[in-house]
Amino acid sequence: MSELDAFFALTAMLVTNPRTVVLFVLLATAAVLDVRHQRIPNWLTMGGLVFGLGYSIFVPFWGDHGILWALAGAGVGFAILFPLWLLRLTGAGDVKLMAMTGSLLGLQAVPLALIGSLAAGGVCAIAFALLHRNLRLMLGNVVRILHLGSIAVAAGVPVRIATTGSDSVGRLPYGVPIALGTITTTVAAHFGFL
Repeated sequence: MSELDAFFALTAMLVTNPRTVVLFVLLATAAVLDVRHQRIPNWLTMGGLVFGLGYSIFVPFWGDHGILWALAGAGVGFAILFPLWLLRLTGAGDVKLMAMTGSLLGLQAVPLALIGSLAAGGVCAIAFALLHRNLRLMLGNVVRILHLGSIAVAAGVPVRIATTGSDSVGRLPYGVPIALGTITTTVAAHFGFL
């Protein structure tokens, strides 16, 4: 497929599916706001969630996969990132952003977006640590989190691990990996690469 054909195919996908256009715009906006203000506002996540659920009532994903499919997608998106929020590894805005994403992608596509977002998060974390010259500290924190987490799980105590203060590499605006991972996997799936 030539670059021009790929461009027209992508444009056709976006024109024929307003749900995807809204998702991409909201994700890009969330990423920019997260970088600039270190938070993703509720008006964006909750507005997108309401749009995703409402739109699915009138335009199902396919067949009878409407509002319940969107609710299930939102639930999966929320459920996967919620434990990371409990561990203080992501922010509440990130969890709500993934729930919003699930409502716009539906149950079938949200797992792929989650995998893409987590993979993009790993790449972005390494790039962030390299940019701030803290890769060794970041890797040490990862080892510490895995070690202390496994001890806590084995002991049957609640896991409360967070890197703060001087041990922290810094805060990665996770709206960026969510946007990159979701957009990349959605486009790749559309073209049959995934």
